[in-house]
Formats: sequence, structure tokens, C-alpha cells
Amino acid sequence: MPKIFSIFLIAIAAFSLNGCGPYSFTGADINYSTTKTVQVNYFQNNAPIVEPGIARDFTQKLQDLLLNQTSLDLVNNNGDLVYEGEITQYYIAPITATSNSTAAQNRLTISINVRFYNTKEPLKDFEQPFSFYYDYPGTTQLTGSALDAAVDIIFERLTQDIFNKSLANW
Repeated sequence: MPKIFSIFLIAIAAFSLNGCGPYSFTGADINYSTTKTVQVNYFQNNAPIVEPGIARDFTQKLQDLLLNQTSLDLVNNNGDLVYEGEITQYYIAPITATSNSTAAQNRLTISINVRFYNTKEPLKDFEQPFSFYYDYPGTTQLTGSALDAAVDIIFERLTQDIFNKSLANW
């Protein structure tokens, strides 16, 4: 009887572990046996209002996120995964007003159009806009470190959304 019980436990363990393939704690769904490299092309700033440096900063943030959350190598060309696109919107608009007809709260919005190519699995290719915003008091001027902090918050969300869409399979 103990021998049958042992075989039964081994069979249950084998079936349970069968579904547990490679798992990534970042949520990335990447076949590392075929996909080794990632390429992030420079995201041009084509927004009507150009804020200097944000194209470089966004490209760098996306590269950093991909390097930190995957085991892929960053390359300049012929990547297995390719990200490219452009910044399409950068604008500040009032979202609430005071009784004096001034802005009580403003919103900085940045939109980015992304084209993703997976050379190993072309069915996962996409082109999609991503957008996020940062709200701040109307009495505040969004300059210097305040602007840098706002852009960082927006870029953190945008890069994570792009990662989730392209690699997390959510």
C-alpha cells in the first residue's frame, strides 16, 4: 500500500509541476531561447510644442526599463525586438477653474506613438498610441525640478504600459 501511495504522490507532483514552465517575476512573456536582443530606436519629438530633452529622456527610460526587467541585450540594429515611434503630444491645459476664471488645476499630457516589431513572433507586432498625464496646482509653474519630476512620473507610466502591451501579454 505505501508503494501505491508513493507512486500516487509522485504522479500528482509531476502533473502539478508540468504547468510550471519558466516564470518571470517581471511578468515578461519572452522565449529566451530564440529572443536575445532588443533595439530601442530614438523617439523623435514631433509634438507641436517641443520640450527640449524629453525625446532623449524617454528613449533612455524605455531602454532602462527593458534592460532592468528582461535578460535581453540592447543592440543598435538587427534586434529581435524593435521599439520605435515618436512623441506626438506635449501640452498643458487647465482642468478646473476658480471663481476668478483662473486655472485651479492644470494637466500636463504627453502622448507617444509606438511601433513594436517582434522578429521572432510577427503576430505580436503592433502600432499604438500611449498617453498619460500629470495634474498640478494652477498656482505652480511647471519648470525646473518640478517639470522633471512630472515628466518622470509620466514616463514611468508610459514605459510600463508599453512593456505590458509588448511583453507582458496582458
